[in-house]
Order: sequence, then structure tokens, then C-alpha cells
Amino acid sequence: MKYIYRFEEGNKDMRRLLGGKGANLAQMTTMGFPVPSGFTISTEACKAFYDNDNQLNDETLAQIDEALDQLSTKVGKQFNSLTNPLLVSVRSGAAISMPGMMDTILNIGLNDQTVQALAQITDNERFAYDSYRRLLAMFGNVVYEIPEDIFDQILEDTKITNHYESDLDLTVDDLHTIVGKFKALYIAEAGKEFPQDPKVQLLAAVNAVFESWNNHRAQVYRRENHIAGDLGTAVNVQMMVFGNAGEDSGTGVAFTRNPATGKNQLFGEYLLNAQGEDVVAGIRTPQPISTLADTMPDLYNEFVATAKKLEIHYRDMQDLEFTIEHGTLYMLQARNGKRTPTAAVKIAVDLVEEGLISRTEALLRINPDSVGAILYPEFDEAELKQNQPAASGLPASPGAASGQIYFYG
Repeated sequence: MKYIYRFEEGNKDMRRLLGGKGANLAQMTTMGFPVPSGFTISTEACKAFYDNDNQLNDETLAQIDEALDQLSTKVGKQFNSLTNPLLVSVRSGAAISMPGMMDTILNIGLNDQTVQALAQITDNERFAYDSYRRLLAMFGNVVYEIPEDIFDQILEDTKITNHYESDLDLTVDDLHTIVGKFKALYIAEAGKEFPQDPKVQLLAAVNAVFESWNNHRAQVYRRENHIAGDLGTAVNVQMMVFGNAGEDSGTGVAFTRNPATGKNQLFGEYLLNAQGEDVVAGIRTPQPISTLADTMPDLYNEFVATAKKLEIHYRDMQDLEFTIEHGTLYMLQARNGKRTPTAAVKIAVDLVEEGLISRTEALLRINPDSVGAILYPEFDEAELKQNQPAASGLPASPGAASGQIYFYG
């Protein structure tokens, strides 16, 4: 049984085997887009995991070793190398996206030795230890189930003590201290040390992905949405690229069309010198994707062209994730984007007019249950412009709301 596929071996039609994320990473790779190298552990390996008493079987373990060797040869990096260490991310990716699946773990491969190697290679000790503290927090939360807020509190206490405004103010000495405190949390909260062996880190992360397929939240979601429980999830292992490598690096998410209104314009946000979930975590205020045209015009134009090609290829509005490392663009995800009912109608109509889909296909893309939301009352745009907003935030309902406002603090 073949359990593992390099990105070069797959395509978008292999969702059931490679999961949605893996199939789309493979498709972007074969189309020549800048995707960091990696491989997908298939849904068949997930089924074998459960057939083997929730353990990776020998064949899967052997194929992981082979895939790692191939990846190392391709990129010229190796696990635990003190001169050029291989660092990877691990992401879940079922055929149908659902809540409850394991969160991403970045920077797998860092340990007390390779973090020093990374600091020397990049001549940036702060970047290396910032990446290490992120791995410790993500791995501890996802694999050992140490509450995320405990890690966050250590970070927050450091910033309060030193009167820092953001994570970017943390010094190298601060990060050394934070790493030490994070490692101590493993003993205090989980009764075990953070594994220093990169291979152990990787296999623990893969196990966590497969186990998340059957956690309570995922089971409830599948039951409510009539999703088969035997589909399984895939695991994507991908060479790291770093958005937190300096002010010429960053990370972001974008839609090829506005997911709220359906307007045909690029819509999204990004953060410079940031990694992973920073954009959506609320730690720093992200910038609109349009401002990237001013700070990195060539890269912005490359991203716009890539977004348009992907939308035409998939014949639908795309939800994209990307990383910028030292001015170079890397694509991390492309998938059909979620949208409001109003946006869904506009996008479907526009795609028909653009010749990408038929009228019949457009009708079939609209969920009948969502049509009612389009009829909800909305505030008049002209009236809104005549009033001064008291505050702003992300909308959580499809229509207008009125009443008294209560603040709790």
C-alpha cells in the first residue's frame, strides 16, 4: 500500500486520498507555483492507524523515513543537522474541511542544538529563538494538551513587566528566558520533557493529527453534516519558510473576491515579520493586502497574478494562504473560499458572465437554506456614512441589529 505522496505526485482530483489541503498543494506544485517542498501522508494511512490500535504501522513508518530522505536530498537540509537543519510544518487536511481537527505545528526540528545552528546560519539569534518559542507553545498545546493560555500568559507577563507594546519588542534575552519557562511547563503540566529528537517531534505531531479525526468536536460536526466517519484525514509535512525572518518577510491570508459582498477584488490581510496564526490571533493589527502594493510592489503583482490563475483554474473564488521570506513569495494553501449568502449569489452570477461556469452550475452552488439570509434587513449604506462609528469589529450576523449595548470588562 502506498501511504505517502510527494506534492509532485498529486493533483486536485485526489481529495479523498490526499485531503483538500494536500490535493491543492499538489495541484499548485504541478502548475509551477512557488510551493515549499513536502509530502502528504494519505487518508489510507489514517485508516491503517485506527486499524492498528491507534498507532502508525511499520509500513507507514518506513515510508515516512523514505519521504524524509527524499525531502532532505531535494532541499539540501537534514533533521538535527548542526550546519543546515531541516525544519518542517505539520498540518491536517481532511477531504472535507471541518472544525475539531488538529491545529498546525510549525518549526518542527528545532531543539536546543538546532536553534543555535539556525541562529548562526541566519545571523539572527532573535529570529531563531522566536521560532523555537513558537514550536514549544504549539507542540505543547496540540500534542501534550497543555492549555494555550498558560503559554500566552508567560508571554504577556514578560511584555507587561518590560512595558512592551507587542511581541516584536521581545529581546534575545527575553526569548531565552521564555524558552526556558516554556520547557519547564512541559514538566509541570505534562510530566514529561519537550522531545529534542526531531523525528520524535514529527511522529508525535502525525499521531496527533490522526487522533484529532475522532475527537468529540469532529465527530459531532460529521454527524450534524452527514459526513462519513471512515473518510479519515491526511497529514501534510512541508519544509518551513519563515515569515518572521525580518521586515522583508511576512504572512497573510487573502480571498480572490470579497467574501462578504462578492465584489471582484482581492480581499485579505497580512503582517510583516510574523508567522502562522499571527494574522488571525489578534496579537497585532494586520494590514490590508492592498498596502502590499506600496511596500513590495513586485511581489504584490506576482501574488495578484497567481491568485487570478488559481481562480480561473478552480473556476471559483479562492481562499489563499501565503508566506513571504526575505522578499520571496511562497503559496501555502488554495481552496474554495467560504462566503456570505449575498456574496455567493453575486460570485455565481459574475462567474457565469465571465464564462467560467454555466447557469446550471451557478444555481447548484447556492445553498437553498442560505437564501433566507439574503432577505434579512440591512442598514442603509448612505445612512451609515452620515454617522460616526463608536467602534468597529468583525460582523457575526447576516443582517442588521439594533438595541442597547452592554460592555463587560
